[in-house]
Amino acid sequence: MQSKALLRTAGAIALLTAAPAALAHTGVGSSFSFASGASHPISGLDHLLAMVAVGLFAAQRGGRALWLAPATFVGTMALAALLAVSGVALPAVELGIAGSVLAFGLLVAVGQRLPLPAGVAIIALFALFHGHAHGSEMPLAASGLAYGLGFVLSTAALHATGLLGGLALRRTLSDLWLRACGLLCAGSGALLLLQV
Repeated sequence: MQSKALLRTAGAIALLTAAPAALAHTGVGSSFSFASGASHPISGLDHLLAMVAVGLFAAQRGGRALWLAPATFVGTMALAALLAVSGVALPAVELGIAGSVLAFGLLVAVGQRLPLPAGVAIIALFALFHGHAHGSEMPLAASGLAYGLGFVLSTAALHATGLLGGLALRRTLSDLWLRACGLLCAGSGALLLLQV
């Protein structure tokens, strides 16, 4: 029953994220801003893998992690985006984003061995880099509110994708498959780090 509700929520978020992009062909106004924000998290493999991995981590841990891990990422990311828009610099942003793919993959690969507060702290740390990138890459013509709403909803949809996929893996196969996904993500992160 709970997984059906999560699936409906993920579907609604995906529709909300995709619909304005179809209306954004003019390149002006809040539709353009929302679409720009919504497309940023899915435009790069580094963002995409990291955000799905947060959902996998939440699915693997269950309980409070189901909402705590994604909410921590989204909240920290939004604050970091505000800092970037305000002109606050953050060093090594691209390195931090690539490192997040490795770190989040390892969180999933090691399974339940790390205490939840430590895992959530790692998620918050790396969310700073993702948020800063989103904020600093906001188009000049974009509405900050619409752009921010776009990347927040798109990020939440990616977390929900990882969460639902992780729950399905645990239910139909085993946690071992989930950990294998973590290893693949970590390997991708290592390759991304070599390219930074």
